[in-house]
Amino acid sequence: MKIIGADHTSFTVANLARSLEFYVGLLGFSVICIRPEITQTYFRRVVGFPDAVVKGADLAIPGTDHRLELFEYVQPRGTPANVEVNHPGSAHIAYLVDDLPALYAHLKASGARFRSAPIALDEGPNAGGVAVYLLDPDGITIELFQPAAKPTTDHR
Repeated sequence: MKIIGADHTSFTVANLARSLEFYVGLLGFSVICIRPEITQTYFRRVVGFPDAVVKGADLAIPGTDHRLELFEYVQPRGTPANVEVNHPGSAHIAYLVDDLPALYAHLKASGARFRSAPIALDEGPNAGGVAVYLLDPDGITIELFQPAAKPTTDHR
């Protein structure tokens, strides 16, 4: 008995439509399905709320089979969590990008919020890469990571 893979990452959001604008409209994810009202008994049992009513969306993350699932709890409504990166229980997901400076400029011009400008990684296992923390509309941290360029070999 063992873990055999990863299927999806899920974020609870305050407003599904606003989050779809961010993830689909701004970041380029694509919609797999939208579930306007999730009320199935099995779902309510899994999430632990017997009266749950949830709006949901499954999104395809570019370049991977991993999916992003977004849930907006209509009932019971929750309160925003403190998702600052130093709080236990906070988390982030890292997305690989091919040109972080250009993507950062585009996102910044579109009004996206960041914790910093892109940072060149000059030591450690990711030396030569570039990274930045982007905040989604609910303050959830999204890492954008451009790995170091792989060295090319000359086969002359």
